[in-house]
Amino acid sequence: MFQATRRRLAIWYTTVTAVLLLLFASGVYLYVRSTLIERIDDTLNHVVEIVERCLTTNPCASRLIVEPVNSSADKFLMNVEASFPENANSVEDDHIDLEWFNPTGELIWSTLSEPLNIPIHANRTGETVHVVKAEKNQDNNLHSPLLLRQVTQRVEVGRQVLGYLRVSHPWFEVTKPSREFIFDLALGIGLMLVSVGASGWFLSGKAMEPVGESYQRLKQFTADASHELRSPITLIQTNVQVALADLELAEAETTASVQYRQQLKMVERLTQRLGRLVNDLLFLARQDSGISKDAFAACPLDALLMEVIEEQQLLFPEKQIALTLDLVDPPASETSPKLLENWFTLVGNWDQLVRLFTNLIANALHYTPAGGQVKVELARIEGIHRVSGRRYASGQLQVKVSDTGVGIPPEALPRLFDRFYRVDPARTHSTGNKATASVSGSGLGLAIAAAIVEHHQGHIQVESTQGIGTTFTVTLPITLES
Repeated sequence: MFQATRRRLAIWYTTVTAVLLLLFASGVYLYVRSTLIERIDDTLNHVVEIVERCLTTNPCASRLIVEPVNSSADKFLMNVEASFPENANSVEDDHIDLEWFNPTGELIWSTLSEPLNIPIHANRTGETVHVVKAEKNQDNNLHSPLLLRQVTQRVEVGRQVLGYLRVSHPWFEVTKPSREFIFDLALGIGLMLVSVGASGWFLSGKAMEPVGESYQRLKQFTADASHELRSPITLIQTNVQVALADLELAEAETTASVQYRQQLKMVERLTQRLGRLVNDLLFLARQDSGISKDAFAACPLDALLMEVIEEQQLLFPEKQIALTLDLVDPPASETSPKLLENWFTLVGNWDQLVRLFTNLIANALHYTPAGGQVKVELARIEGIHRVSGRRYASGQLQVKVSDTGVGIPPEALPRLFDRFYRVDPARTHSTGNKATASVSGSGLGLAIAAAIVEHHQGHIQVESTQGIGTTFTVTLPITLES
C-alpha cells in the first residue's frame, strides 16, 4: 500500500514538473524563434536601405547609377549594368540574394541562378515564401522545396518609380538553429525529468516514512490489544459457564436464582460476541502486518464447500432455504486422470478458506427470506481471464454464492468490504442489512473475506439488485505466485 502511494507521489511530482518544463520550454522556443526572424528581417531591411541609397544617391561608386533623361531632370533612367555588376558569388556567400524588377514587375536582374517566379509586391515587414526549386540530375529533374524570407521595396526618385528591389534570405537560417535548440531543450527536459523522477521517488519515500511508522505502530497496537483482550474474555466466559453449571445442579430454584441465571446467560452471550470481535480484529491485524504464519497446502475446494454447506444447513433449519452446491464438470476433452482427480484443488489455507465461505454462505442464508434459495457454484477457469480490469493467468477456481435475498443498495456496493461499514447504522445485527457482513453483526465479516481472498492472491466482487438477490464471486488461483 505504501509503495503504491509512494509511486503515485513520485509520478505526480514528475508529471507536474514535466508540464511546467514543457510550458517554459515552449515559451523560450517561441521567443528565440521570433528573435531569429526579427534579426533576419532587420538584416534584409538594412540591405534594402543600403542598396536603395546606392541606387538613388550613388555613394558607393563614382559612376552614375540613376541618370537624368533630359536637362530638366524630371525623368530618370536606370543604369542596370552600372547598378548591378556581376557580383552573384559574393552575394551567395552572404546567403542574401537580390532581385531587381522594372516598374511593370518584370525581372531585370537577379543574383539567383534561376528565377523564383513569385509575383512582386511591396512588403517591408518580411514574409516567408515556399518555392519549389528544380534541380537537374543525370536521370531526371528533382524538385526540392525551398523556404525563403523576403523583403520587397519600391525604389523611387521623386515621384518616379524606378523599379522594385527584392531581398531574399534562406529560411534554414531560422530552421537549423531552431531544430538544434529543440534538440537541446528536449535533451535538457529529459535529463531534468529523470532527475526529478529520482528526486521525487526519494522525497516521497522520506515523506512516507513517518506515515509508515505510525501505521506499523497502529497495526502492532491493534494486534497486541486484541491478543491481550483474548485472555480476560476467555476467563470471564469460563467463569460464567461454571456459574451456570452450578445453578443447574442446585436442587431448588428460587426467583432470585432464575434472574441470576438469566443475567449470567446475557453476560455469556455478550462475552461470546466480544470474543468473536476480538478474534476478527486480531485476524485482520495479523493480515495487515504480514505476520500471519498460516501454512498453505493443497485444498480440495469441492470437499471444503460440501463441509461448509453441511454445517450451515444445520444452523438455519427453520427457514427452509434451499441450499445447493453445483460443481461444473470438466470438459470432455480433458482425459488426464491426475488432473481430473485434482480438478477443484488449489493451494491455500484450509481454515481461512472455511472462514471465507462460511461468512459468505451464512450471510446469504441470514438475509434470504424463508422459502428462498441459496446456490453455490464451483467452476474451474482455464486460460487468460480478466475480472474488473485485472488479468489472471491460467488455472483459476471460481466460486459464486447467489441468493434470492433482500439485495444491497447500489450506493453501498463500493464500501461493502470496508471494516465496520453498515448500510443502515441504526439497524442491529439481528435486523441488519447484508452489509453488516456476518451473522455476528460486527461488520467485519466481508472485510475478513476480502482479506482472506487477497491473502490467497485472488479477487472478490459483488453484484446485487434490491428485491431480487445478491451474487458474490470469488476467483482464486490454483497455484500462488512466489
